[in-house]
Amino acid sequence: MTRPPLRPSRIALPTLIILLLLFGLTLADAGSRTVDHAADRALVRELGLSDLALFTEARYTRHPTQADRHTPFQDHPAALEHFPTGSLLTPPPR
Repeated sequence: MTRPPLRPSRIALPTLIILLLLFGLTLADAGSRTVDHAADRALVRELGLSDLALFTEARYTRHPTQADRHTPFQDHPAALEHFPTGSLLTPPPR
C-alpha cells in the first residue's frame, strides 16, 4: 500500500510552530538585553541629532510638529497623498 503524497497544508502547521518559537526567542533576547542610555546620549551629541524622526519618507512625516495642514498637498491642491505614512499621522492640532 502506497502513502498519498504529502499535502502542502501538512507542512504549514509545523512551519508556523517553528516560526512562532523563533519569534518568541527573539522577544526573549530583546527583553534580556540591557540598554545603555549614556552611550545613546553620547551618540546623539556626537552626531548632532536634533529631534526624533518618526518616518523617513517625506519631510512632513519626519516630525509631526514641523508640518502644517497643507504640506502634503504643496505640489497641487487636489493631489493625493503618495506616501504611505501620511495615512498613519493625523494633522497637527490647531
